[in-house]
Amino acid sequence: MILVDAGPIVALVHRDDRNHERCRDALRAIREPLGTVWPALTEAMYLLGFSWAAQEAVWDMVLTGGLEMVPLGAGDGPRMRDLMRKYRDLPMDLADAALVTIAEREGIRQMFTVDRRDFTIYRPARIGRFSIIP
Repeated sequence: MILVDAGPIVALVHRDDRNHERCRDALRAIREPLGTVWPALTEAMYLLGFSWAAQEAVWDMVLTGGLEMVPLGAGDGPRMRDLMRKYRDLPMDLADAALVTIAEREGIRQMFTVDRRDFTIYRPARIGRFSIIP
């Protein structure tokens, strides 16, 4: 599985996004399933709040299985909090903390994100550096 941050979700459905073409081209080359977490989905929906059609396209991605929602459990909260504390100088937001926590829990190294700055700094336990797409 490849984890997906909010940025590519927005870019894929919003043609005027500066990362639209890069993300679209990257998506065409991906063969693995895509997954995300509810905080990243929430962030994407907020950023797309200007367009119901764009939000509906994101819903379609989720409801048709193109983007799997990876569940977060109550046991993930302490790790997310620890990560946000560790990276507070960036600062790390809730969506990033959730994605890093899932990456650690599930052993996922690939991250589909346009946020290279932060995701090249994060060091998930037992994984090392992320392999960032695009």
